[in-house]
Amino acid sequence: MRLLDAIGYALAALLRQRQRLRAVMLLAAIAISVGSVVMMTALGQGARNFVEQEFSFLGKDVLIILPGRKETTGGMPPVTGTSLRDLTLADMAHIQRRIPHLRVAPLVLGASEVKFASRNRQSMILGSTAEIFATHRLRLLRGKTLPDIPLESARPVCVLGATLAQELFAQANPLGQWIRLDNRRFRVIGTFTSESSNMGLKFDETVLIPVASAQSLFNAPGLYRLFVQTLTPQDLAAQGSLLLQVIAERHQGVADVTLLRPDSLLATFNEILFTLTLAVTGIGAISLIVAGIMMMNIMLISTHQRCAEIGLLKALGASNGTVRRLFLCEAMLLSLGGGIVGLLVGYSAVVLLAWYYPDFPVQVPLWASASALLSAVVIGLLFALLPANQAARQKPVESLKGSHQ
Repeated sequence: MRLLDAIGYALAALLRQRQRLRAVMLLAAIAISVGSVVMMTALGQGARNFVEQEFSFLGKDVLIILPGRKETTGGMPPVTGTSLRDLTLADMAHIQRRIPHLRVAPLVLGASEVKFASRNRQSMILGSTAEIFATHRLRLLRGKTLPDIPLESARPVCVLGATLAQELFAQANPLGQWIRLDNRRFRVIGTFTSESSNMGLKFDETVLIPVASAQSLFNAPGLYRLFVQTLTPQDLAAQGSLLLQVIAERHQGVADVTLLRPDSLLATFNEILFTLTLAVTGIGAISLIVAGIMMMNIMLISTHQRCAEIGLLKALGASNGTVRRLFLCEAMLLSLGGGIVGLLVGYSAVVLLAWYYPDFPVQVPLWASASALLSAVVIGLLFALLPANQAARQKPVESLKGSHQ
């Protein structure tokens, strides 16, 4: 019997009224399994994409220096250190003198009530320099960036994030207006925007002021972070080692700071999320095995109920191999059909999720779709092998005799 004839015969057998309900049950079981695998991997890949987007606000050539030193033996780098020594503007100036081919942006972080006329809003206040526009990829919308003044000079000027400017001034032009941060007045000299949430910190809702002004406002002599961007193509590891040596020159020979690289952080996150994606995909694949066991049980019952059909096929000259192929073709059609339906269901759920949560970049990896469909077919054929062999071993006379009992 040709393969096309075997497939046609198997399809006709599945569409019989007696077999139709079983076929629908198996299709549903396989479709749910494949759909769950697609959804699991889509969520895992979406998490990886989200992390990559959140880290995209810093380029791969930016290093982050945190005050305090914490040794690690692997895994995620620390977020804070343990030293009591502050990271200061003098340290920043020393780095700029010793390594002139760097762009260095300080950061002082605090929260304050921002007031204009009768409007007020609680917001994050960032003290920095104009270099933060380059290191964090901020885009100036109108006006000017932070002024190029000595680091120790405090000026009552600020640059507002676009969202905050809209909330405070509505359609009015904010340039030249005075706002209050706590009890201090600052003149608005510009507005800016950011396309990233910067790991949860929405720059569009912040206020940028000179670093010395922020230190005075929050009584903070030390810096929260230093962002260092290389202006020449160099190995980041070597550049990081040089930075630690330069800082040690000012800290009694001890590099008591923590150096973070966004690319290494991203690689660590990707490794963790990929492992989690494989784990949840494995959990989803267990449902495929359950569907395969269900297929085997139903086909075992079917071989007993189709004794007459098997006996007639053998009486007409069908070999054991032909009968086996017929049953395996049925399993293949069920597995393939269920897999395709499962992919459609999974992709539909992903589209719905992307529409409902547009900020979460959910995505189905191509390897996940292909693996889920291939696994469904392979598992279906493997679990159908036992019923197919049992049907092939039946003798024609006994099968016909058993069908009349």
